[in-house]
Amino acid sequence: MLAKRTIPLLIAALIGFLLIATYFIPYTEEWGATAMEMFIILAAGAMVLGAGNLIMLNLAKISNRRPGWAYGAITLLAFFITLAVGVFKIGALPTMTAPDNPWTAPLVSQEGVPFWWIYSYVYKPLTATMFAMLAFYIASAAFRAFRAKNIEATLLLGTAFVVLLGQIYAGVWLTSFLPDLESYVATFPEEAKAFAMAIGIQVENGVPLVDMSFAGTAFDQLTAAQQATATEINAHMTGWWYQLANGLRLENLTQIILDVPQKAGNRAIMIGIALGIVSVSLKVLLGIDRSYLGSED
Repeated sequence: MLAKRTIPLLIAALIGFLLIATYFIPYTEEWGATAMEMFIILAAGAMVLGAGNLIMLNLAKISNRRPGWAYGAITLLAFFITLAVGVFKIGALPTMTAPDNPWTAPLVSQEGVPFWWIYSYVYKPLTATMFAMLAFYIASAAFRAFRAKNIEATLLLGTAFVVLLGQIYAGVWLTSFLPDLESYVATFPEEAKAFAMAIGIQVENGVPLVDMSFAGTAFDQLTAAQQATATEINAHMTGWWYQLANGLRLENLTQIILDVPQKAGNRAIMIGIALGIVSVSLKVLLGIDRSYLGSED
């Protein structure tokens, strides 16, 4: 019991509190780096165990001819081919740092070698296919979730509709009649458009009028006509009517939704996740949660 329970609990608690201490006590950073190197070694061992488990499960499926056994055979074939190519560095090219030792070559970055071919033409397309399939599941889930059954669902549906429209050309086109910086600059004479655009961009970025500049010239050094034009642009673009009409453009409304309510909700969720991680971590470090040791039997 001592070797199976007590010692692993003490090791987990010691390493866990050591890694926490590295964030607050500079003298423990070197110890934390050593602990992380030990973790890398354990992770390599875990990968070996995972590979063994993959082989055993798929061999059992093939030998018992369970449904999907052919996929298990394909999985094992792809696994062993990729493992052999990667471990033995088949087709690796010499590098500038080691021209006589291709074993040190980073295979993924060497275009044309077998491992690069597997990664580029097998792994990446399969990954893209998997994520492309997720789009259909997301669309199906959204169709079931976005039903205006009550006020909350109606708000969710409307918000999602605005955000989706605001990120495609159709949404931008639908509200293109509302004022924006480009349409406002177009009302100026040709020789003043560059100046108006430069001042308008600074207004959008929240730069105070006295701190604005044009072509490296500060505001107080501009001509009287330029100062008057800059003051007019600032007054127009900071006015309530322009702010309201410009904010109703779908691309801007989408950004407001993402920056204010969505970000606030996302931060609340992240805070909740962080508190959950802290509580679960403390349970593990204090030995309350022992599920990683297996059953109590």
